[in-house]
Amino acid sequence: MPTKALPATAGRALLISASPSSTVTPSSARSATDNMRPRRPVPPSGRYLSLSEREQIDEYRRDGWTIRAIAHALGRSPSTISRELRRALSYRGKYLASRAQRDAEARARRPKTAKLAAHAELREQVQGWLGEDLSPQQISHKLRREYPSRPEMWVSHESIYQALFVQSRGALTRELTAHLRTGRYLRKHRSTVGERRGKFPDMVMISERPAEVEDRAVPGHWEGDLIIGANNKSAIGTLVERSTRFVMLLHLPDGHSAEQVRSAMTRKITELPEHLAKSITWDQGAEMSQHARFTVETGVPVYFCDPRSPWQRGTNENTNGLLRQYFPKGIALDGFDEVYLDVVADKLNRRPRMTLDWDSPAERLGKLVVATAA
Repeated sequence: MPTKALPATAGRALLISASPSSTVTPSSARSATDNMRPRRPVPPSGRYLSLSEREQIDEYRRDGWTIRAIAHALGRSPSTISRELRRALSYRGKYLASRAQRDAEARARRPKTAKLAAHAELREQVQGWLGEDLSPQQISHKLRREYPSRPEMWVSHESIYQALFVQSRGALTRELTAHLRTGRYLRKHRSTVGERRGKFPDMVMISERPAEVEDRAVPGHWEGDLIIGANNKSAIGTLVERSTRFVMLLHLPDGHSAEQVRSAMTRKITELPEHLAKSITWDQGAEMSQHARFTVETGVPVYFCDPRSPWQRGTNENTNGLLRQYFPKGIALDGFDEVYLDVVADKLNRRPRMTLDWDSPAERLGKLVVATAA
């Protein structure tokens, strides 16, 4: 149920009336009503709390103000005030502004060595995984899984980003940023690149797919598409398994006609165990006009998305975005050989995924193969 906003008059009733010339003090505010906020917050003095602000916190705290009321009065965030009090309330439960200021100055003078700079083993592991094109977030979670009993081998994704982009934090060379995914590929609709669409004989629409495909409960159902190269003259085919996010790339060196796409798909699909090749969902691009022949050759049915509905192949669309890290827009794609396509697919399949509880697609598919072989 959506939260209803209070009327403006109700909010104003909680503030303390004061003329422009008057000064709101903790004691006068409390005498009117407990824990009320002043009308206007004081502009913060800078990034860090000043001695004057700490003295105000000391006074407000003794007068019983809440953290939110203090934050509002100082123009600071509640988390800043909460953190300040946590650090300084160790002196018999009291907050002392002068001592809090001395401690803050000592912390500022203390040299801070970044964790990645201080720990060679951790740094080498992070550099290795960055070189394999894992994202900082994926690396952070993978470290905890690979080294569950070694906290010294854990690091946050934010620390990795800082080590890459803030060179004063040291540790990681800026060249490694080339392995980060720096943008999201937003695919143009095919009609904008000159490809005609039309319905094919014997099309089976996505609405007729088995229910097991929709909830990803049963593996073996794939989504497919093409990544188009410069001037619509070259392409790479993509197949993504919906349950595990495992990806296979189709090598199309001689063009992306229906004949070429059908032939490449047949080769890839027939490499799979039968229980992992149950269906393919594709859009209504002309490259799929030989879908019926493909089904006869492989026994795998093809389901078609509704026109202009890329979200019906969301797994594949997301994977195409990841692939643009290796195949940027505006370049010819027929210059990449099949070995390179397999290397790229393997890199994606070894990346841990949040949607898989930080398993990689290869790990998930491997578990399925072992389970069915047992």
